[in-house]
Parts: sequence; C-alpha cells; structure tokens
Amino acid sequence: MNVARDVVVICLLLALTSVAGCGEAEVRATEKSGVGQVVDSAIPIAEALRRFHQDLPEPSELVGGHPSREALVRAFVRAVEKSDTAALRQMVLRRDEFAWIYYPASHLSRPPYELPPDLLWFQMQGQSEKGARLLLAERSGQSLGYLDHRCTPRQEGDHRVHGYCELRRVVAGDTLRERLFGLIIEREGQYKFVSYANKL
Repeated sequence: MNVARDVVVICLLLALTSVAGCGEAEVRATEKSGVGQVVDSAIPIAEALRRFHQDLPEPSELVGGHPSREALVRAFVRAVEKSDTAALRQMVLRRDEFAWIYYPASHLSRPPYELPPDLLWFQMQGQSEKGARLLLAERSGQSLGYLDHRCTPRQEGDHRVHGYCELRRVVAGDTLRERLFGLIIEREGQYKFVSYANKL
C-alpha cells in the first residue's frame, strides 16, 4: 500500500469541508462532492486508469467543442439565457474525453495527489451538476449582459487548460465580474468546459 498517497488522499477528502486543502482553489471546488467515496489506494494509478478505460473507446478529438474560447463562452451565455440544458451538456467534457484526454495529463493524476480517475470523475460530475443547477436557477431566462471574459491558461500535456475564468457582464448599469463556470480545456483548436463548477 502506498502510505504517502494514503496521506494525500485523506488530506484531500478532509479539504472537502474546509477552506484549506492540498490543492488550488479550482481543485477544492471539484472535491466537495467526493464525501463518502471509497478510495482503494492500493491500486496503482496506471491500473486504475486501465480499468476506467474499459468500455470507453478512445476519442480522436473533443466532440461538440467550439473553435475558440470566446465562441465557447458566448455559446454558454446563450444556453444559460435560454435555459438550454441540451446545449450545456454538449459543451462539457464527456466521460471518454475525461478518461483519455483530460485525466492522463492532469496534475491530479500525479504525485503528490494521485487521485484515481473514477474518484476525480465522480467529484467533478457532482460539482458540475450542482453548478449547472445553480446557473439555471439564478441566471436563466434573462439577459446576462455579457461583455467579455478572462482566464489564466496553463499547459497540461498536449492540451491547455484555462482556469480562474471571470465573466464580465452589465447588470442594471453596473459592471460585475463573476465565475460562472470552471475550467476550460483546449485541444487541437477545440474548446470545451471541464466543469460548470462556479461561485454562485
């Protein structure tokens, strides 16, 4: 059993209900839905990923992505304004894309984190679904007054991840900055959301 990884996993799970944690703020947001999940840390990450890949054909590209970050964010804004849940689903990572493209290059798959893919997917899905529900409950059916957005990109393997994105919009004459979605992945000229985790 990998004792060092056990300690890190325990630390990460404790961070679910705490402001302090083992990773960055964006990581902590995805971890909140992981309470109660059983982690078999005796299984090496390579074996855990092999099992996770089973019955998941490897995608050649990001399906349903957009040709630029701006195009993706504008499509997101339209979908929220129209309560278009089908469009929102198309713009976020699928399980096979997570398994074959996002996870292997993620820093969370390597020391000191080494989160198993099934656990990380479970956490991300829970927080993304929660974020989408909040978005539709609090922002849909009205104009968002979108102006622009800013993100901080970083390289992960052969793709880029854009994080800490802030959307700037006008509401009743005031200009607001909000984090209405989580990470964005960029691969071979296509952009999709990793998660809809947000600050609502």
